Amino acid sequence: MNFDRKDYSNDTLLHLYQGLLKPRMIEEKMLILLRQGKVSKWFSGIGQEAISVGSTLALEPDEYILPLHRNLGVFTGRNVPLDRLFAQWQGKTTGFTKGRDRSFHFGTNEHHIVGMISHLGPQLAVADGIALADKLDDRPKVTITYSGDGGASEGDFHEALNVAAVWQLPVIFIIENNGYGLSTPSNEQFRFKQFIDKGPAYGMEAVQVDGNNVLEVYDTVRRLAEDLRQNPRPVLLEALTFRMRGHEEASGTKYVPQELFEQWAQKDPVENFEKWLLQEGVLDEEARMRYRETIKREIEEGLRVADATPLPTADAGQELADMYLPFEPDATLNLATDNAQPTTDKRYVDAISDGLRQSMERYPELVLMGQDIAEYGGVFKITEGFVQQFGKGRVRNTPLCESAIVGAGLGLSIKGKKAMVEMQFADFVTCGFNQIVNNLAKSHYRWGQNADVVVRMPTGAGTAAGPFHSQSNEAWFTHTPGLKVVFPSNPVDAKGLLCAAFEDPNPVMYFEHKLLYRSITAPVPDAYYTTPIGKAALVREGHEMSIITYGAGVHWALALAEEVGLSADILDLRTLLPWDTEAVRQTVEKTGRVIILHEDTLIGGLGGEIAAWIAEHCFRHLDAPVHRVASLDTAVPFAPPLEKVFLPQQRLRETVAKLRSY
Repeated sequence: MNFDRKDYSNDTLLHLYQGLLKPRMIEEKMLILLRQGKVSKWFSGIGQEAISVGSTLALEPDEYILPLHRNLGVFTGRNVPLDRLFAQWQGKTTGFTKGRDRSFHFGTNEHHIVGMISHLGPQLAVADGIALADKLDDRPKVTITYSGDGGASEGDFHEALNVAAVWQLPVIFIIENNGYGLSTPSNEQFRFKQFIDKGPAYGMEAVQVDGNNVLEVYDTVRRLAEDLRQNPRPVLLEALTFRMRGHEEASGTKYVPQELFEQWAQKDPVENFEKWLLQEGVLDEEARMRYRETIKREIEEGLRVADATPLPTADAGQELADMYLPFEPDATLNLATDNAQPTTDKRYVDAISDGLRQSMERYPELVLMGQDIAEYGGVFKITEGFVQQFGKGRVRNTPLCESAIVGAGLGLSIKGKKAMVEMQFADFVTCGFNQIVNNLAKSHYRWGQNADVVVRMPTGAGTAAGPFHSQSNEAWFTHTPGLKVVFPSNPVDAKGLLCAAFEDPNPVMYFEHKLLYRSITAPVPDAYYTTPIGKAALVREGHEMSIITYGAGVHWALALAEEVGLSADILDLRTLLPWDTEAVRQTVEKTGRVIILHEDTLIGGLGGEIAAWIAEHCFRHLDAPVHRVASLDTAVPFAPPLEKVFLPQQRLRETVAKLRSY
């Protein structure tokens, strides 16, 4: 192994040596603790330390790094206290996730580290968002994110690199090419020869380094970072290496030919660098032993503190509270009830646009992202004219990369910004589903980082758009703790709930019904205001029954009540997570007969949850069974006659008649 010291001082070389030695010694201790049953799982990075150490020490301390399982050197290089690391791995209260997650599945803004989730690839897009925030604020900073050679097969890898290239984001994508994805060798993972061949296809520079040579890694990353700070753009950096143990300790290494271990043992990053330093006279035997003793004492002290820390005491109330960043909305912004505010008649679509525009004015840190939303104004023209007012930095056309764009929204949040992601149609959210339910929704619960992201979802049938542009998929998200879900039925709430979603620092799924865009109009206050999230609205009062609904269902219920002379409470939920249990209780106790109506399909729809809650909490007030009315349990058909049967209006009519005569 050739070490070219260039102009680096002895102090720099010794700093790199200590940086290498600490994670190696911690790893050796962890393997002992694993055998003793004091930790439950360990992903060893022995043999790969030079990548994380060299790259981390090459950056400025306030530049973000997004590591993987085998990047212990990132955490030690950022001087994360060892007692907290050990507590994290033991599931103790002083760990970074309070015992809620393990390994390196955590972040710490104090040390500018964002840990992984088990799905690996999503963190690459988060790095894009962090780098985008720096670029928008003219901060000359670089972000580093890691991928294994196996994880580079994921779609998230492609999306993140593509977005970074299109937007020229200062991200260094480091691929740790160790030849295996768990047990699957590279020749069964991909057909190209080397990862640097991918760079030109994305329009980005690609560099290959000896991943076991800490000085080469450090020098390369340092040089690239200095350049990227002045000339922002992404770079793909392939680091050739090998892991000397299993994917994790329980998996073993029987699938790896023995000759590979023998070959790579000769390239050990710690032993080779230490030997070279001794030969060059930079390090002597006394200093070598002193460094080891110092690190050993630090490890033992960290373990002593962590071992003395108790395991978490379960508190259901605290667990529930920590799913969301605590937030008290500004009550002065709620829509006044005295009708004193000037209003203008607006369609549902115009009210959304108005709320979005005023939120952009109110929050300079808000960034809009979506397909065709810039000059074109979006397929529904909601952002028409926004580029002229706010600029392309804040109103961003995106590639067809739903996952990467949602992940970038989390990255923007980490840097204190707000993000809106527009799904062109709610159906397309499947391509970004993992980022929403596993990254946005769980981030605050896991490590205290909120995701200040609003995902706008044009939804619903009735326009003969077929099975891929008409789904009502809100129930996918009402089942996901950590998200908030809103679904306005009218122009006033469409604006107010959207403004409230941006005010709220937690992730909000905002559903907007396409059929309502240009079919309903109402006087909408001209000024900025919010509609409280979590509060239902009683839009019609009556005594025969209660119809609990939302979205287009509100209009179906109102029309039918008028047509058949039905005296009914019609409760518009408005918010689906958390839904207003008290408003539901009040209307059930009042009428004793309940229909729950939604456009979503019946099985697994939100109506089942509400019906179960009513049966559990309001049973003694019921005069008849709770009825659910919903769309057929099929995909949404294209032809209008088929779509008419799919939708629930006729079944609503029949159920009202049945309940009236019960």
